[in-house]
Amino acid sequence: MIFSRLRNTLLVLAGLVVLGACGQNQNIALDPNTGQVASGRESSGAARVQSGGSLFDIFKGGSGEVKVNRFLWTASLEVLNFLPIESADPFTGVISTGYGRPPGGGRAYRATVLISDPALDARSLNVALQTSGGVPVAAGTQRAVEDAILNRARQLRIQAGRY
Repeated sequence: MIFSRLRNTLLVLAGLVVLGACGQNQNIALDPNTGQVASGRESSGAARVQSGGSLFDIFKGGSGEVKVNRFLWTASLEVLNFLPIESADPFTGVISTGYGRPPGGGRAYRATVLISDPALDARSLNVALQTSGGVPVAAGTQRAVEDAILNRARQLRIQAGRY
């Protein structure tokens, strides 16, 4: 009886490991220009399929590094400078703030900013704003904050002499 429970437990664990390996390369597509496998998770473009891997390669951390646009990062901090920063991680591109009131405003807000790409582009910037009640703000308000951050980032890039 103990042997059958141990065997069943090991079979279930082995099945979970194999099932977990299935989700490793979700965003893979063939690049028509180069004929190589291109992954949507990598910013460099093409990824090469490596042979000689083992089952234990699943448990290794990802070698891909998230790169953050420095102009978007600085502009986000400058535009949202009225909010107290709770955490800022330049390696993942996440800025999380506490509640604060904008100058001349009566309602308190908090923001979470995600910069997901090294390009100075609107797709690289995601801003989530909440009121003090935890309710998301109107889409127009959120878009206005994103536009202010993007405009400031473009100004910083021009000041740096990188057109």
